[in-house]
Amino acid sequence: MARLRDLVEAVRRRDGVEAIVLGRDGLLVDGDTVSYLDGEQVAAHAPAVFAAADALGRAARAGHLQTAVLEFPGTIALISAMSEDALLVVLARPTAALPPLLAELRRLRQHLATLA
Repeated sequence: MARLRDLVEAVRRRDGVEAIVLGRDGLLVDGDTVSYLDGEQVAAHAPAVFAAADALGRAARAGHLQTAVLEFPGTIALISAMSEDALLVVLARPTAALPPLLAELRRLRQHLATLA
């Protein structure tokens, strides 16, 4: 049975992409990232961002958030629900191919749902 970490490795292999797995409580689960990224700080802030965007979606009657896309100068950040307990934060350079990456995150989420 594939574990979340095993599935996320496919995301990390993409050019220009870094990823961390965290609990919805903000604790870093897997943060094998490049040295410039403070995985603990990213993990500490990402759940609040995700929760606020989820609340916006519910207020707009759009349902529960699956993936948030945030654009920063030089970086695209994706925060994606992988399970009820885990979030995946992906940081990608603007040159990374985002549509296939988003499709891969959807496939990962569906695969993890079948494992639960």
